[in-house]
Amino acid sequence: MRIGVLALQGAFIEHEKMLSRLGVDSFEIRQLKDLSQPMDGLIIPGGESTVQGKLLLELGMMGPLRDMISSGLPVFGTCAGLILLAKDIEGGEAPHLAAMDITAKRNAYGRQLGSFSFSGEFRGLGIIPMTFIRAPYISRSNGAEILAEVNGKAVAARQKNMLVTAFHPELTGDTSVHSYFLDMAQSSEKFPAAV
Repeated sequence: MRIGVLALQGAFIEHEKMLSRLGVDSFEIRQLKDLSQPMDGLIIPGGESTVQGKLLLELGMMGPLRDMISSGLPVFGTCAGLILLAKDIEGGEAPHLAAMDITAKRNAYGRQLGSFSFSGEFRGLGIIPMTFIRAPYISRSNGAEILAEVNGKAVAARQKNMLVTAFHPELTGDTSVHSYFLDMAQSSEKFPAAV
């Protein structure tokens, strides 16, 4: 199994380390030609969603990635990745993939001082640690299955080949959410290079 990690900005190295701990090969996606490599799944890390969205547009990657995801490429977005994958964004639209039937509320818990850790129920995994940093939450779902909530706010969801979390599982020692995504990728058909 081989997972591509979007490495334009944000916490991509932490995802690579988590995949390595699980014995999974990964490679960084930094430019359009990197999408030509075969992959079993894609991770979009946390960071600055506006910056990542602009870079995806400038580098000519937005359309091809959107096509790959709509064609079934398993994708896992954390924090900024959730915002990039959401169809709608409260608090300002920016360039994004608009693939998942959710609405994301940006910086929903406040700025950096609104960062916190929590242990909560994730459907199918039990209680797991959750680290939130300037996190969004899902304010509306139109077809996506909600997998976790914190204080009544949806913070994880799945729809078909897409998984999102408002928190950062790559910043904890717990590999269960990454394993959940790898199970999704394993059960889908091999995804060929797109470009």
